[in-house]
Amino acid sequence: MELLKELTEAFGAPGFEDEIRNIVLRELKGLVDEVSIDKLGSVIAVKNGAGKSKKRLKVMLAGHMDEIGFVVKHIDDKGFVRLNPLGGFDPKTLIAKRVMIQGIRKKFVGVIGTKPVHLMSAEEKTKMPTLKDLFVDMGLTAGEAKKSIAIGAPVTLVQQFMEFGDLVSCKSLDNRIAVWTLIKTLQKLKGKPSSVDVYAVFTAQEEVGIRGAITSAYHVEPDVGVAVDITIACDMPDISDAEHVTQLGAGTAIKICDASAISNPKLVSFLKKLAEKKKIRYQMEILPQGGTDAGGMQRTRGGVPVVTLSVPTRYAHTVVEAAHKKDLQATVDLLTAFLQEADKGDFGYN
Repeated sequence: MELLKELTEAFGAPGFEDEIRNIVLRELKGLVDEVSIDKLGSVIAVKNGAGKSKKRLKVMLAGHMDEIGFVVKHIDDKGFVRLNPLGGFDPKTLIAKRVMIQGIRKKFVGVIGTKPVHLMSAEEKTKMPTLKDLFVDMGLTAGEAKKSIAIGAPVTLVQQFMEFGDLVSCKSLDNRIAVWTLIKTLQKLKGKPSSVDVYAVFTAQEEVGIRGAITSAYHVEPDVGVAVDITIACDMPDISDAEHVTQLGAGTAIKICDASAISNPKLVSFLKKLAEKKKIRYQMEILPQGGTDAGGMQRTRGGVPVVTLSVPTRYAHTVVEAAHKKDLQATVDLLTAFLQEADKGDFGYN
Protein backbone atom coordinates (compact mmCIF):
# COMPACT_ATOMS: atom_id res chain seq x y z
CA MET A 1 0.00 0.00 0.00
CA GLU A 2 3.01 2.32 0.03
CA LEU A 3 2.44 3.45 -3.56
CA LEU A 4 -1.25 4.14 -2.91
CA LYS A 5 -0.31 6.11 0.21
CA GLU A 6 2.14 8.24 -1.78
CA LEU A 7 -0.38 8.84 -4.55
CA THR A 8 -3.30 9.76 -2.31
CA GLU A 9 -1.34 12.12 -0.08
CA ALA A 10 0.23 13.92 -3.07
CA PHE A 11 -0.98 17.28 -4.41
CA GLY A 12 -2.89 17.22 -7.71
CA ALA A 13 -5.84 19.53 -8.35
CA PRO A 14 -7.31 19.56 -11.88
CA GLY A 15 -4.86 21.21 -14.25
CA PHE A 16 -2.10 20.98 -11.64
CA GLU A 17 -1.28 17.26 -11.73
CA ASP A 18 2.51 17.67 -11.81
CA GLU A 19 3.30 15.72 -8.61
CA ILE A 20 1.15 12.78 -9.67
CA ARG A 21 2.55 12.82 -13.19
CA ASN A 22 6.11 12.63 -11.79
CA ILE A 23 5.21 9.59 -9.66
CA VAL A 24 3.58 7.92 -12.67
CA LEU A 25 6.62 8.55 -14.90
CA ARG A 26 8.90 7.09 -12.22
CA GLU A 27 6.78 3.96 -11.80
CA LEU A 28 6.43 3.35 -15.56
CA LYS A 29 10.15 2.83 -16.08
CA GLY A 30 10.77 -0.66 -17.42
CA LEU A 31 7.07 -1.47 -17.76
CA VAL A 32 6.16 -0.07 -21.18
CA ASP A 33 7.63 0.48 -24.63
CA GLU A 34 6.94 4.22 -24.96
CA VAL A 35 5.78 7.10 -22.81
CA SER A 36 4.61 10.55 -23.89
CA ILE A 37 2.80 13.51 -22.34
CA ASP A 38 0.15 15.27 -24.37
CA LYS A 39 -0.53 18.99 -24.42
CA LEU A 40 -3.18 18.76 -21.71
CA GLY A 41 -0.78 16.93 -19.39
CA SER A 42 -2.09 13.37 -19.67
CA VAL A 43 0.52 10.59 -19.63
CA ILE A 44 0.19 8.05 -22.46
CA ALA A 45 2.09 4.79 -21.86
CA VAL A 46 2.20 2.19 -24.63
CA LYS A 47 2.87 -1.53 -24.19
CA ASN A 48 3.02 -3.17 -27.59
CA GLY A 49 1.46 -6.56 -28.09
CA ALA A 50 2.88 -9.52 -29.96
CA GLY A 51 2.04 -10.48 -33.53
CA LYS A 52 1.22 -8.44 -36.60
CA SER A 53 0.60 -4.84 -35.58
CA LYS A 54 -2.15 -4.23 -38.17
CA LYS A 55 -4.29 -6.96 -36.62
CA ARG A 56 -3.76 -6.15 -32.95
CA LEU A 57 -6.61 -4.70 -30.96
CA LYS A 58 -5.81 -1.26 -29.52
CA VAL A 59 -7.08 -1.06 -25.93
CA MET A 60 -7.04 2.26 -24.09
CA LEU A 61 -7.11 2.26 -20.29
CA ALA A 62 -7.99 5.54 -18.62
CA GLY A 63 -7.53 6.56 -15.00
CA HIS A 64 -7.50 10.21 -14.02
CA MET A 65 -4.70 11.76 -11.99
CA ASP A 66 -6.52 14.81 -10.66
CA GLU A 67 -8.52 15.18 -7.46
CA ILE A 68 -11.23 17.67 -6.59
CA GLY A 69 -9.64 20.93 -5.49
CA PHE A 70 -9.80 24.69 -5.67
CA VAL A 71 -8.00 27.78 -6.87
CA VAL A 72 -7.49 30.94 -4.82
CA LYS A 73 -10.17 33.45 -5.78
CA HIS A 74 -9.56 36.33 -3.37
CA ILE A 75 -7.35 37.38 -0.44
CA ASP A 76 -8.98 39.95 1.83
CA ASP A 77 -7.44 42.73 3.90
CA LYS A 78 -7.10 40.44 6.92
CA GLY A 79 -5.26 37.74 4.99
CA PHE A 80 -8.16 35.28 4.71
CA VAL A 81 -8.48 33.39 1.43
CA ARG A 82 -11.64 32.65 -0.55
CA LEU A 83 -11.78 29.68 -2.91
CA ASN A 84 -13.23 28.76 -6.29
CA PRO A 85 -13.99 25.02 -6.68
CA LEU A 86 -12.45 22.69 -9.26
CA GLY A 87 -14.85 19.77 -9.14
CA GLY A 88 -17.89 18.87 -7.09
CA PHE A 89 -17.94 19.49 -3.34
CA ASP A 90 -20.50 19.12 -0.60
CA PRO A 91 -19.59 22.26 1.40
CA LYS A 92 -20.63 20.79 4.75
CA THR A 93 -17.78 18.26 4.49
CA LEU A 94 -15.22 21.07 4.23
CA ILE A 95 -15.69 22.79 7.57
CA ALA A 96 -12.65 22.49 9.89
CA LYS A 97 -10.52 20.71 7.26
CA ARG A 98 -6.90 21.45 6.39
CA VAL A 99 -5.77 22.55 2.95
CA MET A 100 -2.52 22.92 1.06
CA ILE A 101 -2.00 26.00 -1.12
CA GLN A 102 0.72 26.15 -3.77
CA GLY A 103 2.41 29.46 -3.09
CA ILE A 104 4.75 31.36 -5.38
CA ARG A 105 7.86 29.78 -3.85
CA LYS A 106 6.55 27.07 -1.49
CA LYS A 107 3.39 25.38 -0.27
CA PHE A 108 1.36 26.74 2.65
CA VAL A 109 -0.94 24.86 4.98
CA GLY A 110 -4.21 26.45 6.02
CA VAL A 111 -7.46 25.58 7.76
CA ILE A 112 -10.99 26.07 6.49
CA GLY A 113 -13.03 28.20 8.85
CA THR A 114 -16.52 29.60 9.14
CA LYS A 115 -18.53 31.74 11.53
CA PRO A 116 -18.43 30.25 15.07
CA VAL A 117 -21.59 28.44 16.12
CA HIS A 118 -21.68 30.61 19.27
CA LEU A 119 -22.36 33.67 17.11
CA MET A 120 -24.88 32.11 14.74
CA SER A 121 -28.55 32.98 14.79
CA ALA A 122 -31.12 30.19 15.07
CA GLU A 123 -31.72 30.51 11.33
CA GLU A 124 -28.01 30.33 10.52
CA LYS A 125 -27.64 27.15 12.59
CA THR A 126 -30.17 25.32 10.42
CA LYS A 127 -28.90 26.65 7.10
CA MET A 128 -26.74 24.42 4.90
CA PRO A 129 -23.32 26.04 4.37
CA THR A 130 -22.14 27.15 0.94
CA LEU A 131 -18.61 27.74 -0.27
CA LYS A 132 -19.21 31.48 0.12
CA ASP A 133 -19.58 30.93 3.87
CA LEU A 134 -16.11 29.37 4.14
CA PHE A 135 -12.62 30.85 4.11
CA VAL A 136 -9.03 29.68 4.55
CA ASP A 137 -6.87 30.88 7.45
CA MET A 138 -3.14 30.48 6.74
CA GLY A 139 -1.98 32.27 9.87
CA LEU A 140 -0.49 35.04 7.74
CA THR A 141 -1.01 38.77 7.67
CA ALA A 142 -2.68 40.25 4.61
CA GLY A 143 0.68 41.53 3.38
CA GLU A 144 2.36 38.16 3.79
CA ALA A 145 -0.53 36.31 2.16
CA LYS A 146 -0.74 38.61 -0.86
CA LYS A 147 3.03 38.51 -1.32
CA SER A 148 3.23 34.72 -1.08
CA ILE A 149 0.03 33.51 -2.78
CA ALA A 150 -1.06 34.33 -6.32
CA ILE A 151 -4.68 34.56 -7.40
CA GLY A 152 -5.37 31.29 -9.19
CA ALA A 153 -3.01 29.27 -7.00
CA PRO A 154 -4.15 25.62 -6.74
CA VAL A 155 -5.46 24.26 -3.45
CA THR A 156 -6.14 20.70 -2.26
CA LEU A 157 -7.37 19.17 0.95
CA VAL A 158 -4.88 17.54 3.32
CA GLN A 159 -5.26 14.09 4.88
CA GLN A 160 -2.99 11.23 5.92
CA PHE A 161 -3.48 7.79 4.38
CA MET A 162 -4.56 5.11 6.82
CA GLU A 163 -5.44 1.43 6.93
CA PHE A 164 -8.12 0.22 9.34
CA GLY A 165 -9.71 -3.20 9.36
CA ASP A 166 -9.83 -4.34 5.73
CA LEU A 167 -10.10 -0.78 4.43
CA VAL A 168 -7.83 1.99 3.20
CA SER A 169 -8.82 5.63 3.59
CA CYS A 170 -7.54 9.01 2.48
CA LYS A 171 -8.43 12.00 0.36
CA SER A 172 -8.24 11.51 -3.42
CA LEU A 173 -8.84 7.77 -3.56
CA ASP A 174 -10.91 9.30 -6.37
CA ASN A 175 -9.02 8.65 -8.49
CA ARG A 176 -5.54 7.70 -7.35
CA ILE A 177 -7.05 4.23 -7.01
CA ALA A 178 -7.12 4.12 -10.81
CA VAL A 179 -3.55 5.40 -11.13
CA TRP A 180 -2.48 2.66 -8.71
CA THR A 181 -4.56 0.05 -10.57
CA LEU A 182 -3.06 0.87 -13.97
CA ILE A 183 0.48 0.75 -12.59
CA LYS A 184 -0.13 -2.54 -10.75
CA THR A 185 -1.70 -4.04 -13.89
CA LEU A 186 1.32 -3.08 -16.00
CA GLN A 187 3.57 -4.61 -13.35
CA LYS A 188 1.63 -7.89 -13.58
CA LEU A 189 1.98 -7.84 -17.37
CA LYS A 190 5.74 -7.22 -17.28
CA GLY A 191 7.55 -9.82 -19.35
CA LYS A 192 4.29 -11.41 -20.50
CA PRO A 193 3.41 -11.22 -24.21
CA SER A 194 0.04 -9.74 -25.02
CA SER A 195 -2.02 -10.03 -28.19
CA VAL A 196 -3.33 -6.46 -27.79
CA ASP A 197 -1.66 -3.06 -27.78
CA VAL A 198 -2.20 -1.47 -24.38
CA TYR A 199 -2.44 2.31 -24.11
CA ALA A 200 -2.47 3.09 -20.38
CA VAL A 201 -3.49 6.74 -20.14
CA PHE A 202 -3.23 8.68 -16.90
CA THR A 203 -5.62 11.48 -17.71
CA ALA A 204 -5.74 15.13 -16.64
CA GLN A 205 -8.71 17.27 -15.65
CA GLU A 206 -11.38 14.59 -15.32
CA GLU A 207 -13.04 16.25 -12.34
CA VAL A 208 -13.87 19.33 -14.39
CA GLY A 209 -15.36 17.61 -17.44
CA ILE A 210 -13.43 14.42 -18.45
CA ARG A 211 -11.19 16.64 -20.57
CA GLY A 212 -8.03 14.52 -20.61
CA ALA A 213 -9.90 11.39 -21.70
CA ILE A 214 -11.38 13.23 -24.68
CA THR A 215 -8.10 14.67 -25.95
CA SER A 216 -6.02 11.54 -25.37
CA ALA A 217 -8.60 9.22 -26.92
CA TYR A 218 -8.72 11.48 -29.96
CA HIS A 219 -4.94 10.93 -30.26
CA VAL A 220 -4.89 7.19 -29.49
CA GLU A 221 -7.96 6.22 -31.58
CA PRO A 222 -8.64 3.08 -29.53
CA ASP A 223 -10.67 0.08 -30.65
CA VAL A 224 -11.84 -0.44 -27.05
CA GLY A 225 -11.79 1.80 -23.98
CA VAL A 226 -11.74 0.76 -20.32
CA ALA A 227 -11.97 3.43 -17.64
CA VAL A 228 -11.02 2.73 -14.03
CA ASP A 229 -12.59 4.84 -11.30
CA ILE A 230 -14.32 4.68 -7.95
CA THR A 231 -18.06 4.31 -7.50
CA ILE A 232 -20.49 4.85 -4.65
CA ALA A 233 -20.71 2.15 -1.98
CA CYS A 234 -24.16 2.36 -0.40
CA ASP A 235 -23.68 -0.21 2.36
CA MET A 236 -24.19 2.21 5.22
CA PRO A 237 -27.01 3.34 7.53
CA ASP A 238 -30.07 5.20 6.25
CA ILE A 239 -29.67 4.17 2.61
CA SER A 240 -32.43 1.96 1.24
CA ASP A 241 -31.98 -1.19 -0.82
CA ALA A 242 -33.58 0.63 -3.75
CA GLU A 243 -30.70 3.14 -3.70
CA HIS A 244 -28.08 0.39 -3.87
CA VAL A 245 -25.11 0.96 -6.18
CA THR A 246 -22.32 -1.26 -4.79
CA GLN A 247 -20.97 -2.55 -1.49
CA LEU A 248 -17.47 -2.88 -0.07
CA GLY A 249 -15.81 -6.29 -0.17
CA ALA A 250 -18.11 -7.72 -2.85
CA GLY A 251 -15.55 -7.33 -5.63
CA THR A 252 -14.78 -5.00 -8.49
CA ALA A 253 -17.81 -3.37 -10.09
CA ILE A 254 -18.59 -3.75 -13.80
CA LYS A 255 -20.50 -0.66 -14.79
CA ILE A 256 -23.68 -0.98 -16.81
CA CYS A 257 -24.26 2.77 -17.09
CA ASP A 258 -23.91 6.14 -15.43
CA ALA A 259 -24.75 9.72 -16.39
CA SER A 260 -21.85 9.97 -18.86
CA ALA A 261 -21.87 6.63 -20.70
CA ILE A 262 -23.74 3.42 -21.37
CA SER A 263 -21.24 0.56 -21.34
CA ASN A 264 -20.96 -1.60 -24.43
CA PRO A 265 -23.15 -4.67 -23.69
CA LYS A 266 -20.67 -7.07 -25.26
CA LEU A 267 -17.85 -5.67 -23.12
CA VAL A 268 -19.97 -6.03 -20.01
CA SER A 269 -20.84 -9.63 -20.88
CA PHE A 270 -17.23 -10.46 -21.73
CA LEU A 271 -15.99 -9.11 -18.38
CA LYS A 272 -18.66 -10.98 -16.43
CA LYS A 273 -17.80 -14.29 -18.07
CA LEU A 274 -14.07 -13.63 -17.64
CA ALA A 275 -14.49 -12.83 -13.94
CA GLU A 276 -16.44 -16.05 -13.45
CA LYS A 277 -13.87 -18.06 -15.39
CA LYS A 278 -10.99 -16.62 -13.34
CA LYS A 279 -12.97 -16.76 -10.06
CA ILE A 280 -12.62 -13.01 -9.53
CA ARG A 281 -15.31 -11.46 -7.34
CA TYR A 282 -17.41 -8.85 -9.12
CA GLN A 283 -20.68 -6.95 -8.81
CA MET A 284 -22.79 -4.99 -11.25
CA GLU A 285 -23.07 -1.20 -11.07
CA ILE A 286 -25.66 1.34 -12.18
CA LEU A 287 -24.76 4.87 -11.05
CA PRO A 288 -27.61 7.40 -11.42
CA GLN A 289 -25.36 10.47 -11.27
CA GLY A 290 -21.73 11.14 -12.12
CA GLY A 291 -19.47 9.73 -14.79
CA THR A 292 -15.99 8.54 -15.68
CA ASP A 293 -13.39 8.84 -18.42
CA ALA A 294 -15.41 6.24 -20.34
CA GLY A 295 -17.80 9.04 -21.29
CA GLY A 296 -14.95 10.95 -22.91
CA MET A 297 -13.53 7.96 -24.76
CA GLN A 298 -16.95 6.87 -26.01
CA ARG A 299 -17.58 10.14 -27.83
CA THR A 300 -14.25 10.25 -29.68
CA ARG A 301 -14.17 10.35 -33.48
CA GLY A 302 -16.56 7.68 -34.80
CA GLY A 303 -17.31 6.33 -31.32
CA VAL A 304 -15.56 3.78 -29.10
CA PRO A 305 -17.03 0.77 -27.26
CA VAL A 306 -16.31 1.43 -23.58
CA VAL A 307 -16.81 0.04 -20.10
CA THR A 308 -15.76 1.10 -16.61
CA LEU A 309 -14.31 -1.05 -13.86
CA SER A 310 -15.11 0.63 -10.56
CA VAL A 311 -13.78 0.25 -7.03
CA PRO A 312 -16.63 0.62 -4.50
CA THR A 313 -15.85 3.54 -2.18
CA ARG A 314 -17.59 5.06 0.81
CA TYR A 315 -17.66 8.80 1.52
CA ALA A 316 -16.76 9.92 -2.02
CA HIS A 317 -15.46 13.47 -2.45
CA THR A 318 -14.41 13.79 1.19
CA VAL A 319 -11.04 13.44 2.93
CA VAL A 320 -12.03 10.03 4.35
CA GLU A 321 -12.87 8.12 1.17
CA ALA A 322 -12.65 4.42 2.04
CA ALA A 323 -12.20 1.30 -0.09
CA HIS A 324 -11.76 -2.44 0.60
CA LYS A 325 -8.36 -4.00 -0.13
CA LYS A 326 -9.95 -7.08 -1.72
CA ASP A 327 -11.89 -4.88 -4.17
CA LEU A 328 -8.66 -3.13 -5.13
CA GLN A 329 -7.00 -6.46 -5.90
CA ALA A 330 -10.04 -7.79 -7.76
CA THR A 331 -9.95 -4.74 -10.04
CA VAL A 332 -6.28 -5.30 -10.86
CA ASP A 333 -6.89 -9.01 -11.45
CA LEU A 334 -9.86 -8.52 -13.79
CA LEU A 335 -8.20 -5.73 -15.76
CA THR A 336 -5.06 -7.86 -16.19
CA ALA A 337 -7.11 -10.87 -17.32
CA PHE A 338 -9.04 -8.70 -19.78
CA LEU A 339 -5.85 -7.41 -21.42
CA GLN A 340 -4.60 -11.00 -21.77
CA GLU A 341 -7.82 -12.19 -23.45
CA ALA A 342 -9.38 -9.12 -25.08
CA ASP A 343 -8.38 -10.29 -28.55
CA LYS A 344 -10.93 -13.12 -28.18
CA GLY A 345 -13.83 -10.71 -27.87
CA ASP A 346 -16.10 -9.08 -30.45
CA PHE A 347 -17.22 -5.69 -29.15
CA GLY A 348 -18.79 -4.17 -32.26
CA TYR A 349 -22.48 -3.71 -33.12
CA ASN A 350 -22.32 -5.43 -36.54
